[in-house]
Amino acid sequence: MSTMIFVNLPVRDLETSVSFWTALGYSFNPQFTDENATCLVIDEGHIYAMLLVHDFFSTFTDRQIADTSTTVETLIALSADTREGVDELADKALAHGGSPAGATQDYGYMYGRSFLDPDGHQWEVTWMDMSQVPPAP
Repeated sequence: MSTMIFVNLPVRDLETSVSFWTALGYSFNPQFTDENATCLVIDEGHIYAMLLVHDFFSTFTDRQIADTSTTVETLIALSADTREGVDELADKALAHGGSPAGATQDYGYMYGRSFLDPDGHQWEVTWMDMSQVPPAP
């Protein structure tokens, strides 16, 4: 089984973040980029970071965004090969000490569930039908 990782990071100023990472030689996927977020490509096909403005980041959790001057926190997303794979991993997490972290999200082309690990870190398990993702503007 192949798993990709998407690290979701809140940012105060998206333009500043894009400029910084571009200067370091990284690229972005325009299909997942708008005024609220951008997809930083770390390792094509394997590792990405979603850079999300604070207000948009807040729509994915009921918890307060960590103050990075005193704490560290991320939302870590893992891909699944199928919708059933999403449920399998989330159910295993809940059965082994995890707790629910929100409602199931079903957008047709994208399906996901969330859980908190025993330390309270939020993990997002997501399946996407990339052929159905809306095109970039």
